[in-house]
Amino acid sequence: MQVRTGGKRKLSSKLWLERQLNDPYVAQAKRDGYRSRAAYKLLEIDDKYHVLKPGMTVVDLGAAPGGWSQIAAKRVGADAGRGRVIAIDLLEMGEIPGVTFTQLDFHASDAPDKLMAMLGGRADVVMSDMAANTTGHRKTDQLRIVGLVELAAHFAGEVLKPGGAFVAKTFQSGADADLLAQLKRDFASVRHVKPAASRQDSSERYVLALGFRGGQAADVE
Repeated sequence: MQVRTGGKRKLSSKLWLERQLNDPYVAQAKRDGYRSRAAYKLLEIDDKYHVLKPGMTVVDLGAAPGGWSQIAAKRVGADAGRGRVIAIDLLEMGEIPGVTFTQLDFHASDAPDKLMAMLGGRADVVMSDMAANTTGHRKTDQLRIVGLVELAAHFAGEVLKPGGAFVAKTFQSGADADLLAQLKRDFASVRHVKPAASRQDSSERYVLALGFRGGQAADVE
């Protein structure tokens, strides 16, 4: 499908709209009742690696509009009162059954403490689909994205139970060596995953760290 736009509309906006209209995952998300196409990325990761299990406590960083929280709530049974999903985002997010949401900037110095207070204990999974605002300067954008993932990984190291898991969006670059070194110390296995729902022309991928243990070496795939 092609979109006709007025002369004042930026070409990038036109291309984005055309891509959305022609994206099968966008259409499928509407049919399945998911708030975003990102839901299928987590579904694929979980179907393959079994990250989410009934009764678990999950922290969802950068949750809005809620696609990942929807999947997590269903898979851990939070929508039935068995597991828990704690979600935060800088933006507002509509209510999801079984999900406790707080509008919060994860960059804020008090954000980790507030999240820990909400948890009231430790988490089984910390997941992040956060993305930094882009500047158009590739190296700067890569560093910003890696910085976000490093923040999320540090938080995961503070709150995860032994055996816990961490999954976060990142982008293929040479800027994440320190991040991978940290994860290899703290988890039994670390791998990169590119779900089918990630656009093939994008460098987006996910880092998946399983078996939280801290301080020991791990292999990265």
